[in-house]
Amino acid sequence: MSRYIATRAIRGATALVYEAEQLLNKALKELGPDTPVQFTNTAYYLPVILGLTGIEVAKLGDMPKVLERAKALLHPIPKDQVWLPYLGETLDSGIATLFAAELIEGIRFAYGEQPEKITWGGKIAKGGSFTSPEFEGEGGNGGTLNGPIDDIQLRAWGIQLVDGRMPGFAAIVGCAKSNEVAVEIVRQLQQRNILVFLSGNVNGRSIIHQLMEEGVELGYDTYTVPFGTDTLSAIYALGFATRSALTFGGMKGGMARDILLYNKYRVFAFVLALGEVDDLKYAAAAGAINYGFPVIADTVIPQILPTGITSYEHVISMPFDEIPGENDLERAKRLVQRCIEVRGVKIKVTEVPIPVPYGSAFEGERVRREDMRIEFGGKKTRCFEYLRMANFDEVEDGKVTVVGPGIETVPEGGAMDMGIVVEVAGRKMQEDFEPVLERQIHYFINGASGIQHIGQRDIAWIRISKAAAEKGFNLEHFGKILVARFHADFGAIVDKIQVTIYTDPKKIEEWLAKAREAYNYRNQRLADMTDESVEEFYSCTLCQSFAPNHVCVVSPERLGLCGAYNWLDCKASYQINPTGPNQPILKGKCLDPVKGYFDKVNEFVQSASHGSVQEVSMYSIMENPMTACGCFEAIMMVIPEANGFMVVSREDPSMTPAGMTFSTLAGVAGGGLQTPGVMGVGKYFLVSRKFIAADGGLKRIVWMSSLLKETMAEELKAAAAREGDPDLLDKIADERVATTVDELLPYLEEKGHPALTMPPLF
Repeated sequence: MSRYIATRAIRGATALVYEAEQLLNKALKELGPDTPVQFTNTAYYLPVILGLTGIEVAKLGDMPKVLERAKALLHPIPKDQVWLPYLGETLDSGIATLFAAELIEGIRFAYGEQPEKITWGGKIAKGGSFTSPEFEGEGGNGGTLNGPIDDIQLRAWGIQLVDGRMPGFAAIVGCAKSNEVAVEIVRQLQQRNILVFLSGNVNGRSIIHQLMEEGVELGYDTYTVPFGTDTLSAIYALGFATRSALTFGGMKGGMARDILLYNKYRVFAFVLALGEVDDLKYAAAAGAINYGFPVIADTVIPQILPTGITSYEHVISMPFDEIPGENDLERAKRLVQRCIEVRGVKIKVTEVPIPVPYGSAFEGERVRREDMRIEFGGKKTRCFEYLRMANFDEVEDGKVTVVGPGIETVPEGGAMDMGIVVEVAGRKMQEDFEPVLERQIHYFINGASGIQHIGQRDIAWIRISKAAAEKGFNLEHFGKILVARFHADFGAIVDKIQVTIYTDPKKIEEWLAKAREAYNYRNQRLADMTDESVEEFYSCTLCQSFAPNHVCVVSPERLGLCGAYNWLDCKASYQINPTGPNQPILKGKCLDPVKGYFDKVNEFVQSASHGSVQEVSMYSIMENPMTACGCFEAIMMVIPEANGFMVVSREDPSMTPAGMTFSTLAGVAGGGLQTPGVMGVGKYFLVSRKFIAADGGLKRIVWMSSLLKETMAEELKAAAAREGDPDLLDKIADERVATTVDELLPYLEEKGHPALTMPPLF
């Protein structure tokens, strides 16, 4: 290895550790050692420091011992430029840099200087919180950047990280050669569904400025997250990686080697350094290499080609103008492809023949009314989607037909009725799979840039943006998306697909009636399915890519804890991929019908969890509850004083009567741990007849996030009536009336909650 890289990394690390020491001394003097330090909405203190040292930094007074650790990792700056066969000094410097960077960001939080507020000139960026007029400045526009990823979003992305829809993440640091190149790099990554983190600058100019000036929508919804405009904010990307190991891998603080190896083999990430690489960037890059993340630069820098710490090359240089005659956008595409090759990211790209970019990264994109060309559904019009199985001779594969007028007949900003009817045929297709495939329409259509899709069935709501329409997107392209994606994702059971788009009013009425008849039939059929009516449950080991010992057991009356997979979904998945993560589990002998013990289920769980779980109770939280990875929609926990349980939603950041927020509770419930009294659940398990049936069912719930109470009000009321207490929902407290046990108990007594008179849980 060239001494040049070691020299730059050690020099950058030394300077940053010194800066951290100066800032810490100043903060201790001005704010005091008891001043709290925390990254907003995260439960892992300062995560890189926690993960690699086990030190919990909760206040400024906890920082000096971390600073000493960083100092101990520094080495003398080399005086010569000889080649070296090892990376040790450079890697040590990288870790010292990460510790120092996280300390500095923690100090900034203590001063209220994070998340960063910025101003920029040029076009107004669309979307997110990044156009807040509160921070407008002389540059023209302003906003607040993201700062660290919060725990809620980390877990929301969990299922996409483990099922391959989000194959990895890119930490982009610096500034691209031009705005156009910046946009092209991000679009190329988005089309491959790669999560993008943005930070750093070159001479004060950041890729964040470039994207905002070009109107690129930034934020969680589009997989493109701006951390901050200085290099130090790149620490949030490494914090995200560390928290992935702590959240999904069941690891604890201080397990440095395990955490680094976990990231090397399970978290497919890389650093893309744009523009000049200074000492600090060399040092930060060395920190990333410790995690197994390679560094690719678009400028001329020394390379480290031998493998070892990373799976393939450590540092790659790909300067622009390297190939005569190649334009900048072509170069940007090749740069992204090289990044993917060096990290070994497994990309599944489906070619969709439409005139706009396509990928899962666009699924959360919102089309605002001022940017809208046309909408279907919503308040003014109707929009429905219906997928049905048909005979082979009724389906012409790949055929897309529009029956009725096109969007050109509607004024800009207008609306029209629309129905999307998908007919599929396949030798392995079954009627049971119709609703499973139909639900995919939402994800498939939402993958198109400039298209917004919300809802399903007969309450769908779709918008086409002006930008998409200007590029030629029309009604026929909805069908082309669905044909391409159903063939790509469900080819094992679907042989032929045809799509008809209806805008003709008479045809819409005719097909809407057929669709609603099918919806009602499916609802009744699903409602009639019970755990007793089937001979087999299904496993879901999808999340073992992140939580190696976790196993979900999915039954007709208990969906997966992520909320994304029910029994029919798993059955379809098994038909599509017989060797995949969803395997049939014969129930075998029922050992306890109340608690839900089955001998074959226990045998499967023992094997699939690598012996870490011996038994699982399907219907109890108090005895051998099901494990969780970290993707759960909600967490349940016993409240002994109330003789009941609370349920906190993933989206709820408030304090709970358990004395912990969702983020803190997740550390107890996740990582494949089996903890009696604590359990991750899919939210619709709450209304199942089998919901903690052994422990008293729904009437044991004494506290619930208001979001769940409001969004599931009708389902919860129906379940309460079924349980013999139609007013139960009003008796359940939420964060608006109680965040402590002392506040909770009087409320329950006033309302006469049934849990207070039920048999003791202990």
